[in-house]
Amino acid sequence: MILAAGEGTRLRPFTTSEPKPMIPIANRPILEYAIQALAKNGITDITIVVGYKKERIMTHFQDGKSLGVKINYVEQKKRVAKAGTAYALSMVKGKVKGDFLLLPGDNIISPSLIGDLLKKNGKYRIVITESENPSKYGVVELTGDYVRNIVEKPEYHISNVISTGIYKFSDDIFKIIDKVMKTGKYDLTSVLQTIIPDTKLTAVKTSNVWSDVVYPWDILEMNAVALRKCGTKTSGRIDKGVTMKGPVTIGEGTIIRSGTHIMGPVVIGEGCEIGPSVCIYPSTSIGDNVRIGPFTVLENSVLMDDVQLSSGSYVSHSVIGEGVEIAPQFSAVEAEAHVTLDEECKKVQRLGVLIGENTVIGSQVSTKSGIIIGSDCRIGHHSKVDCNIESNTKVM
Repeated sequence: MILAAGEGTRLRPFTTSEPKPMIPIANRPILEYAIQALAKNGITDITIVVGYKKERIMTHFQDGKSLGVKINYVEQKKRVAKAGTAYALSMVKGKVKGDFLLLPGDNIISPSLIGDLLKKNGKYRIVITESENPSKYGVVELTGDYVRNIVEKPEYHISNVISTGIYKFSDDIFKIIDKVMKTGKYDLTSVLQTIIPDTKLTAVKTSNVWSDVVYPWDILEMNAVALRKCGTKTSGRIDKGVTMKGPVTIGEGTIIRSGTHIMGPVVIGEGCEIGPSVCIYPSTSIGDNVRIGPFTVLENSVLMDDVQLSSGSYVSHSVIGEGVEIAPQFSAVEAEAHVTLDEECKKVQRLGVLIGENTVIGSQVSTKSGIIIGSDCRIGHHSKVDCNIESNTKVM
């Protein structure tokens, strides 16, 4: 069972028209990593709970045949004000018998992590790991190999051990979910807190690849994690005078022009035109049909499909949404940033700019580090953007 119904409001503007599990990471939807991790462990019967922008998921993955699995879909229709993970899981009640795995659809999950979960004993199991930012997650307290308590997003430090949201359950969990939801609680943490006193919840410790995306800047970290597993595969046309070091993947129909320097890990999609004399540095993903003009520098960034980034630009530690058009001499320099999101101020160590889909930016524009520019914006020539810009805004 994969939960992929969430709206991902904290990831705006990148979830304006795309569900969170479909955000591209190393040019693949996040959800695809979970499906392939299951398939490589011989688990091919998959049910995905969908909701927000469900058509995007269902059209892309269809019946799962292309990935070697069989996918069924169940729609989560919100009937409660705050529908949590327990409510989402309740959508498949009666559609599963016996033991099953539960995965979030917005995590990078390695096949070996699923292997760890399958090898461990216990009727109920939970995959745990360590995080430098445990306050974003459910923090787990242990007694030996068993969970003693789970505290959701604690206000004070308890430990660095967190829940990944990956579980092994039996179908009798649905009776407990029904009981807990009658009390007005719809989150899975409340369900687990109910069963912990009487039932052993086995903690499966893993150091294998797991990455979560909560805020827009997490896309960069998740992308870097995914790229570490990418190899070298080059198609298209690579002109003389192009230098490449490290793992670099280049898609079919892409042209890399002379004088361009690429230092992997880097992934470049299909039908792109890069250069001449472009520098692309590690942890960068470039989607399909992207145009990058001469003398442009890119590092540790994600460019989604159909982006046009014109000549003489510098983009670092940034995410640029689908269909964005940027005129020459654009500058997005990274630095430590304090980002305002949902009336909260978050400190981010290194961040450039975050730009939503179909925004058009004029020439000689610069952005302050940590700025979020919404979707369908128009930014005039010679502008200096030093505050967040709401979607559908014109800056002249």
